[in-house]
This record gives sequence, structure tokens and C-alpha cells, in this order.
Amino acid sequence: MVLRRGHAEILPAHGRSRRARHMVLGCALAAALLAGCTPQVHQQGHVSDHEALAEIKPGMQTREEVARLLGTPSAVGTFDDQRWYYISRRTETEAFNAPELVDQSVIVIDFDENGVVAEVSSVATEEARAVVPVDEETATRGRDIGLLEQLFGNIGRPTAPGQ
Repeated sequence: MVLRRGHAEILPAHGRSRRARHMVLGCALAAALLAGCTPQVHQQGHVSDHEALAEIKPGMQTREEVARLLGTPSAVGTFDDQRWYYISRRTETEAFNAPELVDQSVIVIDFDENGVVAEVSSVATEEARAVVPVDEETATRGRDIGLLEQLFGNIGRPTAPGQ
């Protein structure tokens, strides 16, 4: 029942609370939808300390000193352990979209045969190449055997002595 006094409506108590609940629910839903559109920032890898990096000079520091200043490297050269990589990247993801690369830093430190810094360089984001893994199987030598042969293939075969 709605009573009217002049131009204002007077709602019963249960009508006001229902309207308030709907309004709060609507605001919460709108806030949740807007929060889903806010990009999520992901920092991966080594977080570089620019002051510590500035201290590293060719001919001055050893591997141990570099590790103390910058920490352990993100990667070491596969074919040459005289090269250390400090890699960091920052990506943003919005809702259900794929992550987008915002910033990437690759610091390369080369050491000489005595373990002393020979060169410090960086790789620009534009020079980086994406590596796409191939989802294939490597062929193996031999013959393919089916499930039944795997299960029953050893029946009737002699066992090795002492087993």
C-alpha cells in the first residue's frame, strides 16, 4: 500500500528496504563489471636495481661480486657459461584478452676466462623474438605396439635366470 501526501510517496518499510537492496545489488554488479575491465599488471623475472647495475664495470667485478650485486641470473648461456642474462618483463592483461607486453629488459653480462666482467650490454625490446613452442611428438625408433600387445606381449616369454 502506497500513501500519498502532497507530491511525496510514503512507502511501507518493506518496500524501502527492497528498493535499497536492489540499488546496492546494482551498484555492486556495476563495480564488479568495471573491476573486470581494469588491466592486471604482471611483473616476471628479475627486477633490476639500476644503482647496482651502474656499479658493474668491465674489468672490475668478478662473478661472485655480480651475483652479490644483482642476484643469481635469470639464465646462463646454453653453449657458453661465460654469459649471464638478467631478464624481466611486464605484461598487462585486460579481461579475457591475451597478455600484452608492456616492457621488457634483458641485461647481458659477459665474463672473460678469469671470471671478470668483460662487457655489460642490454637487448632492446624491439630486438626480442617470440619463441613459439611446437606441439608435435618426436618420432622414436622401433615399432609401434598396440594396447593388447603391451598388456599380453610378455605371456609365454621365458624369464631371465634368477628371477
